[in-house]
Amino acid sequence: MRFVLASQSPARLGVLRAAGIDPVVLVSGVDEDAVAAALVDPTPPDTVVALAKAKAHAVIDSLDDAAREDSVVVGCDSMLHYDGALVGKPGTPEIARRRWAKMAGGTGQLLTGHAILRVRDGKVVDTATGAESTAVRFATPTESEIDAYVATGEPLSVAGAFTLDALGGWFIEGIDGDPSSVIGISLPLTRRLLASLGISVVDLWR
Repeated sequence: MRFVLASQSPARLGVLRAAGIDPVVLVSGVDEDAVAAALVDPTPPDTVVALAKAKAHAVIDSLDDAAREDSVVVGCDSMLHYDGALVGKPGTPEIARRRWAKMAGGTGQLLTGHAILRVRDGKVVDTATGAESTAVRFATPTESEIDAYVATGEPLSVAGAFTLDALGGWFIEGIDGDPSSVIGISLPLTRRLLASLGISVVDLWR
C-alpha cells in the first residue's frame, strides 16, 4: 500500500518521515480561495476539512500505477482562527507584519483539516475526515524582531504567519494540544482516521 501526501509542505513531509513514513508526494495545485468561497456558512473546522478533501481528490488522476492499485491519499490544510477570523497564508510582508502586530501576546486556534481517501483499482472506495484544533500562545516580539522575521520570508507562506518548528518557534510561548498538527499534520488524528478505514499505521512504517 502506498501512502500519498497531497501537499508541497516540507514541514508535513518532515513530520511523516520522522514518524517512519516515506510518502509519495504530489502537489494538488488547488485554488484554496475558490474552494473556501464556494462553501455556505461553514464553521472553521468545515473550511479546513473541505480544503483538505479538495487537495486529496485533486491528485487522484496523477497517481502512478502502483498507487492507483492500492493507496491512501492524505490531504491537509491549516488555518489560524484568531479574534473571530479564519486566516491562511499572508502572502505579502505587509499582511504578515499586520497579523503579527495583532497576534502578539494573544492566543489563537491553529486548525488543521485532514482527509484520507482509500484508493483501490483507481477508484476512491472510502473516505475519512477530521480536524484538529490546537491553542497557540504567542509571545510579544519587538517591532524589530517582527521586521526581521518577516524579512526572512518564512511567515509569508505558512498558515497564520508563523511556524512552530523553525524561526517562528522563537516567538511562540507555548501550545495546548497536538504539536504535530501545528506543524501541519496531526499524527494522532491521522492514526485514528486510518484506523477507521481498517488500516494500522504501523503497517505503513518503512
